[in-house]
Amino acid sequence: MDFDALFNEQLDRLKADGNYRYFAELERKCGKFPRAASHDDNGVRDVTVWCSNDYLGMGQHPKVIDAMCEAVRNSGTGAGGTRNISGTNHDHLRLEEELADLHGKEAALLFTSGYVSNWSALSCLGSRLENCVILSDSGNHASMIEGIRHSKAHKIIWKHNDVADLRSHLARLPADIPKIVAFESVYSMDGDIAPIREIVEAAEEFGAMTYIDEVHAVGMYGPRGGGVAEREGLMDRITLIEGTLGKAYGCVGGYITGSAALCDFIRSFASGFIFTTALPPAVAVAARTSIAHLKSSEMERAGQRRQVARLRAALDREGIPHMKNDSHIVPVMIGDPVKTRMLADYLMDQWGIYVQPINYPTVPKGTERLRFTPSPLHTDEDIDYLVSALSVLWRQCALAHAVA
Repeated sequence: MDFDALFNEQLDRLKADGNYRYFAELERKCGKFPRAASHDDNGVRDVTVWCSNDYLGMGQHPKVIDAMCEAVRNSGTGAGGTRNISGTNHDHLRLEEELADLHGKEAALLFTSGYVSNWSALSCLGSRLENCVILSDSGNHASMIEGIRHSKAHKIIWKHNDVADLRSHLARLPADIPKIVAFESVYSMDGDIAPIREIVEAAEEFGAMTYIDEVHAVGMYGPRGGGVAEREGLMDRITLIEGTLGKAYGCVGGYITGSAALCDFIRSFASGFIFTTALPPAVAVAARTSIAHLKSSEMERAGQRRQVARLRAALDREGIPHMKNDSHIVPVMIGDPVKTRMLADYLMDQWGIYVQPINYPTVPKGTERLRFTPSPLHTDEDIDYLVSALSVLWRQCALAHAVA
């Protein structure tokens, strides 16, 4: 059998639908974010990155860089194994203490990515708690969906951010079975924010555990960067808070926080933790440095809020449609996969602006978009240049303008 022919048949179909993903070959340059070197067939040139999840530029903060370099010199590069087999390092435990403090919890547990932490924790909880039912927001990330699916627990999908629908499902479940309400704080593609207080109140009323994914919020919201739940004063009422080290903290890795018993339970039974090589100690040191810095520094968050507001105002002046939300994510709506790809290519080729098109299955068909994430390191001139480029392309491609 010609397996390559079978692979190419589906790849060709993906390309014809406009949903094939092309990766730009970028080289980050220390100290120059959001600039990067783009490598292609025509050589190397500088571009401005507009879609990074290094939301605050902490991946290039001097304190974080120095901490990681010193840790590599002290401890070397790898962890040496899983946490169980020679891989637990003093710096892992110090980072877990830092994370527990960030969220006001008894304990924390590190994973190699936010995807793995969601997949591992939800699959472990759903499979080990007898007769467990997981109630999942319909907008939840693929990592949460995969974890719930792998758990084989009974799942209920409630309408996105619809607390009345959640309540109706909870009310129909037996009172004496374990229930987990799983949701996100900031949804990464639309940028909308969950009604966390109302969700928590519903879960408390029906005796359900709350599981919140704050990966697009940690470092960004709250007086110490603890996320939207911290900003709303709700961290103590949420059972499990999951986050990432790979976005606003500029490193890599994921984690959960909660009670000591909860974290020990996941540590003891979750295969995604037990059988995975631990994060390098230098990564743990860099992440702890970044978290500690953002606990006390508001400068980065304030600068980012300013640039997000400036970009939104400039888009409004030009009539360029973007999805309204209360977060730092600015989705510019196109609604066609081929045009979205074309616009991204024009921005890169003609203007030196890099933004990745967001197509199905990441977003529903017909809602294709360009997703912009302004940072405090994007200048006013960067924003003006971006909006100027979009305005020209909007006219050239005869795209619809937003109605004032």
